[in-house]
Amino acid sequence: MTNPLTLSPRYRLDDEFPWLEGIDPARNYWIAVNGDAALKIAIGGLFVSSYEQWKHSILKFRALQAGEQMDLVRISSSFRIHCISSNCYAIEGEVASAPVWHLFDQETLDSLLMSAHPDWQCAPTDIDLGRQMLSRSWEQEAVV
Repeated sequence: MTNPLTLSPRYRLDDEFPWLEGIDPARNYWIAVNGDAALKIAIGGLFVSSYEQWKHSILKFRALQAGEQMDLVRISSSFRIHCISSNCYAIEGEVASAPVWHLFDQETLDSLLMSAHPDWQCAPTDIDLGRQMLSRSWEQEAVV
């Protein structure tokens, strides 16, 4: 029996290839995996209902130490941030049916989490990303 292949694409704000497609109104992070525009996915991001909740989440993220994890729960899903080292964080995911850890440096992930601020508004062009997410949900089978 073989172990499944685990991919680890990494993302930095100063990457040579643009990877961030946008952040939709529901705070999903739309990324091109390793800068490949043909392989776009949405990672559920931080979503809060108050400034205090946002502040608590940001401070909790910044306090993570190597080996620690932070679970962020959304209405219909959750995701986990793993602190690999002082400047390396991973978010679990799946790409092409393979398990993936998307790797981020602290500055990049901190910037993405900042979009959860209650006053933040997505770019007008990113509203269509939310529509794509809705379209994807209609393509899935309903649970019986």
